[in-house]
Amino acid sequence: MKRELLDKIYEIAEGVARSAGIEIVEIELLGAGAARVVRVNIDKEGGVSHGDCEMVSRQLSEQLDAGDVIPGEAAYQLEVSSPGVERRLSRPRDFERFVGQKIKVSLREPIEGAKRYEGSLTSFDEGVVTLETAEKTVAIPFDLISKANLKFEW
Repeated sequence: MKRELLDKIYEIAEGVARSAGIEIVEIELLGAGAARVVRVNIDKEGGVSHGDCEMVSRQLSEQLDAGDVIPGEAAYQLEVSSPGVERRLSRPRDFERFVGQKIKVSLREPIEGAKRYEGSLTSFDEGVVTLETAEKTVAIPFDLISKANLKFEW
C-alpha cells in the first residue's frame, strides 16, 4: 500500500514539477494519521528558489487534496524543499548527472573488504559506479549500493 501511495504521489508531483523544469529528487511518506508527513525534495539546474518550493507545494497540495490521494480523514503535512548540498543519489540518472563530484557510498555487501567508500565519482556505465578514492579505484555495481550522497567539501 505504501509503495503504491508513493508512486501515485510521485506521478502527480512529476506532472507539477516538469512544466517548471524542476526535478523530483525524492519523496518520503512518514508517520501516520494526523502526524503524517509527505516530504518532497526538488532540484533544478542552478538550484531551487523559495518560489520554486512554494509553487510545487501549492500545486501538489491542490492536486493531492482534489484527488483525495492521501487516505484517511486526518490531515497531512506537506514539506517541499531542496535536497541540500549533500543530496541523496538513488537513481542511475543521479550518478550520471554528478560524475566528477565527490560522493560517499554505503554498500549492502563489502567490496574489497569495505562497505563504505568516499571519493570522486569518475563514471557510471552499464550499472557500475566507478569511484576514485584516495587509495584506489573501485568499481561498484549499482545494485550493491544501499545509500549514496554527494559529499560537500567544507
